[in-house]
Amino acid sequence: MGLMDGKKGLIFGVANDRSLAWHIAEQLHANGAALGFTHLPPPKMENRVRKLAEPIGAKAIVPCDVTDEESIRSAYHQTREVMGELDFVVHAIAFANRECLSEPFYKTSRDDFLQAMQISAYSLVALCREGFDHIREGGSVLSLTYMGSEKVIPGYNVMGVCKAALESSTRYLAAELGRAKQIRVNALSAGPVRTLSASGVSGFSTMLEHYPTKAPLARNIEAEEVGKAGLYLLSDMSSGVTGEVHYVDAGYNIIGW
Repeated sequence: MGLMDGKKGLIFGVANDRSLAWHIAEQLHANGAALGFTHLPPPKMENRVRKLAEPIGAKAIVPCDVTDEESIRSAYHQTREVMGELDFVVHAIAFANRECLSEPFYKTSRDDFLQAMQISAYSLVALCREGFDHIREGGSVLSLTYMGSEKVIPGYNVMGVCKAALESSTRYLAAELGRAKQIRVNALSAGPVRTLSASGVSGFSTMLEHYPTKAPLARNIEAEEVGKAGLYLLSDMSSGVTGEVHYVDAGYNIIGW
């Protein structure tokens, strides 16, 4: 029997087969979970997600634009019609204009700042609000973050500020949803892994070289390890864990030199 036998969940934000969200999805599927996926409305994104999701028997593949409240509501309702009440939701959504990651942070425009914050941080609040009636009592919500939320990481810039807001939102949501419906809310902070979003961070290759020189495990992490941590946080194995930022970075975050 798998850890997730009989459990159903919706994953927001899979971009391709190197996405951390996809590695989490693979672990969930391997352990018996029934999965639904969202994609951005344009057909190109739908096809990309379908190529991944259909071979593992996805129960729902629905469009969702997290900047549109009605689109979020529709995604939940369409999924509910097919899958019923959900046991978990994965938030793996982030976006900032590429210029925001290459130019100094103080040059970030108001429009770019607000767009990045809306998509990367506020969307978690929106998914929890609109999903409240669709997530069962005792369910779980997981988002993806990064250490740039609390330390200055060259090239991360406005996204670091967004992740700080995401992590703070995680704590507030955990406090409220836990008492309201025993829903747990956690964030998973991964070390550097080659993903589509990581390709937009200048100096990423240098980061991959640097981590093994400082991390206690003296290596970079594997994407599969992020998937396994996601499985733990979404399963009943972590039933007493909420409001946490769980690091999967070979211990890099504990080092101060």
